[in-house]
Amino acid sequence: MKAESGAGPEGIGAEGRAGGGEALRAHAEHAFADELKALAAADDRPRPERWRLSPWAVSTYLLGGALPDGTVITPKYVGPRRLVEVAVTTLATDRALLLLGVPGTAKTWVSEHLAAAVSGDSTLLVQGTAGTPEEAIRYGWNYAELLANGPSRKALVPSPVMRAMADGMTARVEELTRIPADVQDSLITILSEKTLPIPELGQEVQAVRGFNLIATANNRDRGVNELSSALRRRFNTVVLPLPATAEAEVEIVSRRVDQLGRALDLPVGPDGIDEIRRVVTVFRELRDGITTDGRTKLKSPSGTLSTAEAISVVTGGLALAAHFGDGKLRAGDVAAGILGAVVRDPAADRVIWQEYLEAVVRERDGWKDFYRACREVSA
Repeated sequence: MKAESGAGPEGIGAEGRAGGGEALRAHAEHAFADELKALAAADDRPRPERWRLSPWAVSTYLLGGALPDGTVITPKYVGPRRLVEVAVTTLATDRALLLLGVPGTAKTWVSEHLAAAVSGDSTLLVQGTAGTPEEAIRYGWNYAELLANGPSRKALVPSPVMRAMADGMTARVEELTRIPADVQDSLITILSEKTLPIPELGQEVQAVRGFNLIATANNRDRGVNELSSALRRRFNTVVLPLPATAEAEVEIVSRRVDQLGRALDLPVGPDGIDEIRRVVTVFRELRDGITTDGRTKLKSPSGTLSTAEAISVVTGGLALAAHFGDGKLRAGDVAAGILGAVVRDPAADRVIWQEYLEAVVRERDGWKDFYRACREVSA
């Protein structure tokens, strides 16, 4: 069997992806290009082959810090430093990385930024769903070329994983446990032998140094398509926790809302921090089943009430404030979003929400406006 390196299609620049205009959401390597460039210039530590930055610089890119020239690297992830360091060093070994956690723990966000910092390209992505075919992980065919001239490398359509193997890059697989088990197992040979056979051509693509793979999975999806023991052994698993404190979660929400607000030209005023803190408090109390003072036990609704959902609620509130208010984020702007996030089961969750409003929110000092706004949208 002949070993060859498969060449991917010509790269499409940031302008091409956006159709000639400004992208609504730029990829991490474009959005933070200045920070990555500054880190590369200041980075004098050893780099694994084909890595754009050293493991130290990749960790700094994710966790934030200040460089000797005064450049400030903004944090992309607020959480335990050791988890990030373990994730980065895993990518420098022959083990793939599995980021595991409940919805909203920034698995996809961390995956994207890791790939951007390590390889300079976060777009070699397979999105896992119940309908993901094996071709999405291995390769497919251009059927017009295949019918006209038979199997050939010209007719072969490489997957993002194949392209990453050939070019020594980092591939990403999102929602791995959503993918059917037989398709998941197509990764076993790739991760163990670092080889992707192409039996139709009597060839194979061998991974070059620098190749690795990051997968994400929701640990609430157990029983959907659990990983086989053979596949799980090929991964080093890092569990991303929910924010440990309310202040950490407020910081995450504030930072991400500010980024989204600037991208969408929404005003983000300093007064908005009070509403962000209230949204985070509501989510944490209902998620934990107890008030922050520990005095009142609560029933938890069926939804996850994740940090990602809090970001969505606040961003939606900013849009309301910008387009239908005076630009200042108020309780009435976030009330409807909170109701939509909490009440997923119209019967059970609505009762839980009403009990929380009457027993907790109504009695809390300084929350009268929030109580009235929530009562209005809940009526």
